[in-house]
Order: sequence, then structure tokens, then C-alpha cells
Amino acid sequence: MSTATATKTKTYDLAYIAIFAVLIAICSWISIPMTVPFTLQTFGVFMAVGVLGGKRGSLAVLVYILLGAIGVPVFAGFSGGFGILLNNTGGYIIGFLFSALVMWAMESLWGKKPVIQILSMVVGLIVCYAMGTIWFMAVYTRTTGAIGLGTVLGWCVIPFIIPDLVKIALAFVLSRRVRKIVPMQ
Repeated sequence: MSTATATKTKTYDLAYIAIFAVLIAICSWISIPMTVPFTLQTFGVFMAVGVLGGKRGSLAVLVYILLGAIGVPVFAGFSGGFGILLNNTGGYIIGFLFSALVMWAMESLWGKKPVIQILSMVVGLIVCYAMGTIWFMAVYTRTTGAIGLGTVLGWCVIPFIIPDLVKIALAFVLSRRVRKIVPMQ
């Protein structure tokens, strides 16, 4: 690969990563306030990895989280700052990165076959739920008082399962279509 081609590829990579970090931010702004806000962030994460692949998709999620951590209002409710990550719902935001990493790992091990992509999104979602739920319980217990796993699942996971499965289906279909029309280098 020539130096000019490598530079062009890196430029495209950076642009795609930035575009999908912004897409995740826009998806977070579409929010219904709840104990854990209902947003389209997971859709953005699934789209990023689905379209860009594991490495660039994970980097897009990382850029999104870092932007929020330094105070850019990219999180739900136009919020930002490191304190959001330390709050009750911060584990779900960090869980987005681990979702992307799981999807990348599954893609690396078993390829981009449709069944693998769908399975990786579902497993990534489960990882996000697990991280977020554990974090929520720890922070809530420390700041408010003891809380049971059933209560946290009822607040933070169960109401989101069906909508998140719909987001997976939409992200799967749309990411496959976008990859066909946009050159990903």
C-alpha cells in the first residue's frame, strides 16, 4: 500500500469513526426519561460496529464516551461530564464499549456472517445489561441504600428488552444496506 493510499485510508477511518460517534450522540438525545433513560444509544452502537466493523466501531464508541467524559453534552438529556459516568447509569454507558468489544471479538473469531452479527449484537447487549446492572446496584446502594437485583432488573433491564431487540433488528438490516452503498475501504 502506498503512503498516499495509507493516508487516504486513515483519513476515511477517522471520518467514519467521527460520524458514528456523532450518530451515537444523536441517538442518545432521543430520550424518554426513566430511571435509566430510554434512548437509541444501543442502536447507534450496533450500527457503528455493524457498518464500520469491530475495530472502527469500537473506536467510535470510545470516542463517544470520551467526549461525554470531558463534558461535551453527548449523553442522554444533553448531559456530559465524568460525573455522569460515576452516576447510577454510568455502567450502561461504559457497557456500550464492552458491547462493541464483544461484537468485535465475535466478528474476529467467526466472521461477519448474518447469524454471527445478530448473535454478537445480542451477546453485546447482554454484556451491557450485566455491566450496567452491577454498576447501578453498587452506586445506588452506596448513595441511597440497599436494593435488590429484581428491583434493578425491573427498572433497568426488563422494560428495555423488547425495544432493544427491535433496535438490534433495525441495526442489522440498516448496517447491511449501508455497507453495500458506502465504500468502507
